[in-house]
Parts: sequence; structure tokens; C-alpha cells
Amino acid sequence: MGASESVTSRLYAETLAASGRELRATLRYLFQNTLAAIEMASDFLTCIVGILAAYFFESSLYVGRQLPYPIREAAAVSLSVSLFSVLLLHRDGAYRGSGGLLQIRETERAIRVPVQSVLIMLPFSLLLNLKFSWLDFTIALVLIPVLLILQKHAFAAVISVLRVRGRGTDRVIVYGIGETGKRVLSALSCSFRLGLYPVAMIDDNPVLDGEWMSEMGYRRRRSVPVQRGPITSALLTSCQCSTLIVVLPNLSSEQIAAAADAAIQAGSRVFFLSATELREQKWTESIDVDGLLLTPMLESFERWPYSVAKRIVDLIGASLLLVLLAPLFFLIAFFIKLDSSGSAFFVQDRVGRNGELFKMYKFRSMYKGTPQYELSPTTPFDPRITRIGRFLRKTSLDELPQLMNVFLGDMSLVGPRPEMPFIVQIYTSEQRQRLQVVPGITGLWQLSADRAFLIHENIQYDLYYIRNRGFFMDIAILIHTLFFTMRRGV
Repeated sequence: MGASESVTSRLYAETLAASGRELRATLRYLFQNTLAAIEMASDFLTCIVGILAAYFFESSLYVGRQLPYPIREAAAVSLSVSLFSVLLLHRDGAYRGSGGLLQIRETERAIRVPVQSVLIMLPFSLLLNLKFSWLDFTIALVLIPVLLILQKHAFAAVISVLRVRGRGTDRVIVYGIGETGKRVLSALSCSFRLGLYPVAMIDDNPVLDGEWMSEMGYRRRRSVPVQRGPITSALLTSCQCSTLIVVLPNLSSEQIAAAADAAIQAGSRVFFLSATELREQKWTESIDVDGLLLTPMLESFERWPYSVAKRIVDLIGASLLLVLLAPLFFLIAFFIKLDSSGSAFFVQDRVGRNGELFKMYKFRSMYKGTPQYELSPTTPFDPRITRIGRFLRKTSLDELPQLMNVFLGDMSLVGPRPEMPFIVQIYTSEQRQRLQVVPGITGLWQLSADRAFLIHENIQYDLYYIRNRGFFMDIAILIHTLFFTMRRGV
């Protein structure tokens, strides 16, 4: 098998793995957000019931008499307190799917948040002249926490049943045995709201191969088999692993990269315990599981409104620019043909999202006969560049034909630059994260002073974009690109 065939087959395998990982991420996102929406609605209704129950309890004390304020005022207060409660719970991270061994945090929130909501509502009731009595507020301060605690435990029981049946659950392998590994196993086994279900533990110590590891605690209800390492994609695939958690301390960067590469090839996401986290890696927000911080590798998941809006803007923008710039296309092609022999266009295989290969179009800026796959020139004095090519590369006009790639959906107006297959073949696990999004014509790296160096050697720009990308950031990058191009052209 030739080098190009091996690259293609590897990228194809990575594409399949990435597709499976994206499907699981989509299903996980939908499941978690559905649960969060249901829980928010349940909390909202529980608070309303608590306030109205306080109102009707007070009305029972006025036998034969009418309360000095109508039920519509009680309804207004109940809606306001319920809204404040849900907002405070959301702000406190109650709907992020975390959990704990004793569910203490949920109970603490159920007590604290209603008190805060009622205290916030008090000045509003005075300003709006609502005649909701102090007795009702006092009863509500006792009743709402009780109802919320009962509702939270009932909701947790439902989620526990769903997790046992495999709904929205990730099969987890813990890499590393010891006290820390046991703590992770115990925490995940009890924090069912996370949806991380341990199925095995792996360690490089051959003595432990075939043993069973139990969770910490006197009950020891869960135990999982131990397999011998090191981590490989075949091992993760055989265990149907969708999430790998690395807890081994003092791992070298090579060992971490090897574990991450194996997980990526198997279509699994990767979490690291904070103690094993590399300083130079770019991580997303950590998950706190009973004091254990699990930091995931950067995982791309685009919200569908952003994806749809981005594609619409790409399609409209590319179409308009192709029509408006058609005369410029013909003029550039004419000067290229006049300057040197050969086609006006240059077509080259590039690596797109999830490792998929596509044909990228550019105006030819180098002489005919120049090898098609080499590192790009870093100076305008490179002998491979033609006279008109120097001008095209300086003004970035050689990139204009990529508007056709944007129209076809291979590229976007904004995104990481696509690289050649022979470069992607030697990517590290960190650099491979660039392949999680659709490549683009312009991006943060192109606007930086580091654009004179290789793209993958300045990975921080692309990783920052992947973490923070959004519709308005894309617009901002396009605006900066316009001014950047104008400055370079003078």
C-alpha cells in the first residue's frame, strides 16, 4: 500500500469514528437537554404549587371571611418566585447533569434557592403594592423546600431507572487503578445523573489482569473487570467504550497522546483527571464529581441553529461573491496565463472535517511542474512562485476560487485552514482537533502574525476558535479579514 493510500485509509477510518462520536454527542446533548427542560418545568410547577398551597392554607384560617387580597395577586407572586427560583438554580448549575454520592448539593439548593427567591420577591411586592401576606411568605419558605426536595428525589429515581436501562448512558473505561481509580469508579457509579457508566478498568500492571475491582464503601454493589494495558483503539472498541477517563498520575506527554489517539481512533471521547492534565493542552470546562475534577479534551459539538445559520450565510455569501467577482476571476486568469504556461487554476487534495478529503481550488501562483504536495512557500522570494503569483499571494487573491468550495459545502467562509494529507498524517492528538469543524477560507490564524509559519505549529488559534465559535464571532472575523486584506494590499 502506497503512502497516499495509507493516509486515505487512515483518514477514512477516522471519519467513521468521528461520525460515530458526533452521533453519540448529538444523542447525549438531546437527552441531557430534554431532561434539563423537564426538570426546569418540574421545579417551576413545584414552586407555583408551594406558593398557591400557602395561599389556600391561609384562606382556610379565614373561615367565613374573605382574604384581603385576590388569588390573582397570589398567582402573580407564585409565577415570579418560581421564575426567580428556576433562574437561580440554572445559574447555580443545577441542570448540568452533575451528581454526588449523597445528593447533598441538590438538597442544599432546594433549601437555599426558595429563600433567595422569596427575599428577591419581597421588595418587588412592596413596589407593586401586592398584598401578599407575611404569613404566606413564611409558609411558602417552609413548604417550597419540602416539595422541591421530594420532587428532586422522585426525579432522581426516574433518571436512575433510565440510566439502568441504558438511556443516555456512556460506557466508560477508567485507565488507572489505585485509590484514585477506585474513587472515580465509586463516584461515577453513584453519580448516575452524569450518565457515565463504568464497564472496565485498565492498568499497565500485568499482575492485575483478570482481577475485579469493587467500588469503595461498605456496600460494594458495583465491581468491574480489570484488563491489562496499554490503551489501544482495538481494546476500547472491544469494550464498546464511548468514554475513556485517564486517572494514572505522572503520565508523560507521549503516553497521554497515545491514549488520546487510541480513543479518537475508536470514536471515544477522553477525560483526564486534573492531576494528569498537561499544562500545554487546551481543555474545556471541568466536571466536578465529588471533588474529582474531570477535564475533557476539546470536543466539538455545534448547536443546530448556529450550523444552519452558518451554512445559509456561506451559501448566500459565496453565491453573491462568485457573481460579483466573475470579471475579476477572468482578469486574474488572463494574467496568470500571460505570465507563465499552465492552467490558471490549481487543484489539490486537502483534509476537511473529520478527515474527509476534498478538492480545493486556488489560482495558480507557482510555475508549472512544481511538485503538487510540498510545504507551502514562507517567503515571497521562493523561486517556485511566479511574478503574478507574488502579487496574488500578497493580496490573498489566489484564495478566491475557494468560494466554489464554500458553495459546494466542503469549506466555510470562516474556519481553520485545511492542510494537505501528508501533514495531517503526522498530527498529534491535539492538532487533530482542528478536524472537528468545517475548514474555512479565513480564520484567526490567518489574521495573526504567526501566519508566516506552519498552521499546525500555531494550534492555539484554531482551538480558541473551536471553543468559542459562534455566529457573531464569524461575522467579526470576516470584518477583520476585510480590513486586514485592505491593509496588505497597500
